[in-house]
Order: sequence, then structure tokens, then C-alpha cells
Amino acid sequence: QVQLLESGGGSVQAGESLRLSCTVAGSADSIDSIGWYRQAPGKEREEVASMTSGGYINYRDSVKGRFTISRGNVKNTVYLQMNNLKPEDTAEYYCNARLIFVINVEGATRTREYWGKGTLVTVSA
Repeated sequence: QVQLLESGGGSVQAGESLRLSCTVAGSADSIDSIGWYRQAPGKEREEVASMTSGGYINYRDSVKGRFTISRGNVKNTVYLQMNNLKPEDTAEYYCNARLIFVINVEGATRTREYWGKGTLVTVSA
């Protein structure tokens, strides 16, 4: 059973920093892509940052220069360093991953998408 385990949310003042972490727990063979989404009350879920196994990294415009996504030294862990937080960053943050599983001896694979349960980030002015 695969799970995405998130941590690092909290309540901070504007201008402060937080680091979110997401660990893929379980028996996935590899990660195709992994990243972070957020959902503020009354709004749709939106992608914040993501990275692919090929090294492509994408950020939404509003967080460029403030947020950094990176892989950790711990296997299957990804971080989101969030600096200079703003009240508009307040949201539930979700880890998202597309994981690859080898399904037979010939090496055929299957890709499945997973979501974490979310971690709340609150930024006050």
C-alpha cells in the first residue's frame, strides 16, 4: 500500500518561511513526477510546483522566486521550501505523485497517481 506522508505545515506571519516535506511510503518502483498543489477555501485546487524524473521543474508564476522544490537525501522524499510567505499563500497543501510500478518480469510498467491528505499553511498579515 502506497501513501504520501506530508508534514511541515503551520501558522506563520507574512515574510516568514516554512518547509513542507512529502515522503512516498510503500513499494513504488520509481517516481515519474512529484509535486505540490494547494487549495484555498472556496477556490479550486491549483498546482504550486512539480518536478519530473527527467529533472523538469515547474512553478506557478505567483510563487516563482519564493518557493523551491527539491528532492531530499532521504529516498523518495521531496521538499517545498517556502520563503517570504504571503497571506494569499494560505491554503491546504497536498503532495501529488505519479508512481511507476513494474508489473511483470518483462518489465512492463503501470503508472498510478496518488495524493496526500494535506497539510495546512496559514499566513497572517
